[in-house]
Amino acid sequence: QVQLVESGGGLVQPGGSLRLSCAASGSIGSIYSMAWYRQAPGRQRELVGRIASGGSTNYADSVKGRFTISRDNAKKTVFLQMNSLKPEDTAIYYCNLWTHGNMYWGQGTQVIVSS
Repeated sequence: QVQLVESGGGLVQPGGSLRLSCAASGSIGSIYSMAWYRQAPGRQRELVGRIASGGSTNYADSVKGRFTISRDNAKKTVFLQMNSLKPEDTAIYYCNLWTHGNMYWGQGTQVIVSS
């Protein structure tokens, strides 16, 4: 079965950095895109960033210039480098895998930005 394993979440001070990783395994077909979403308390789940065919990327306005999404195709792994973190970035971050036939979600990893 398809599984997405996330790592890198935790507690960090404002202005600090974290890097999230998500490795996909199992019977996965052709990958269309990989992405990170987040859900903050009282908020809907929102797209943070995604990386698609050819390495093209897009980001939420709130994280542009601070977050960078990247991938390692051989390892089927997507990363999210988060810099200049703000308390508003506190959320559960979810890895997302999109293929032509299916969509998969990780279980989420907690990111807390607080002094």
